Amino acid sequence: MRLGVIADTHGRPLPAEVRGIFQGVERILHAGDLGSLAVLDELATIAPVEAVAGNIDPPEVVSRLGRRKVITVAGVRIGLVHGDEGTARTTVERARHSFPPGEVAVIVFGHSHQPRIDWVGDLLLFNPGSATEPRLQPQPSVGILTLGERIGAEIVYLPRRGAA
Repeated sequence: MRLGVIADTHGRPLPAEVRGIFQGVERILHAGDLGSLAVLDELATIAPVEAVAGNIDPPEVVSRLGRRKVITVAGVRIGLVHGDEGTARTTVERARHSFPPGEVAVIVFGHSHQPRIDWVGDLLLFNPGSATEPRLQPQPSVGILTLGERIGAEIVYLPRRGAA
C-alpha cells in the first residue's frame, strides 16, 4: 500500500507535479502548517486525507484537526504530528518524543521543511520536506510511504518553481 506524505504547504498552491506523484496512493498524510484548509480539499480529489495542524495554522484548523493523531493503515500504527511542540532540541527529537515508545511504528512529521528518513531501531521517522517552501533545500519535496511486508519511505523531489 502506498501513502502520499506532505507537509508545510503554508497556504501556497500545490505544484502540479504533486497530483501525478500521488496518483494511485491509498491515502495522503499532511503533517501540518497547511496555511489553508483548501489544501485538504485539493488533496482529497486525489485520495482520502489525514492531517494535523501545525504552528502557523489558526485556532479553527487546530480545533478541527488536532495537533497529534495515531492512525492505523494496513495494520501499521502511524503517528502524525507537526514536530514543533515539546522541549527537545531538534524537530526530529520533538517528533519522536510526541509518542510513547512502542505506540507507533512510523512517525510522520514536518516543521523543519527538511526531508528526512531516519530509522531508530524499528521506528521510522519520516519528514517529506515542503512541497511549496523548501527552506535550506535545493528543491521542494513530498514523500511516499510504502506499507507491506516491510515499511519503506521515499523522498520525491519536485522541480524548483521558476526553473525551466
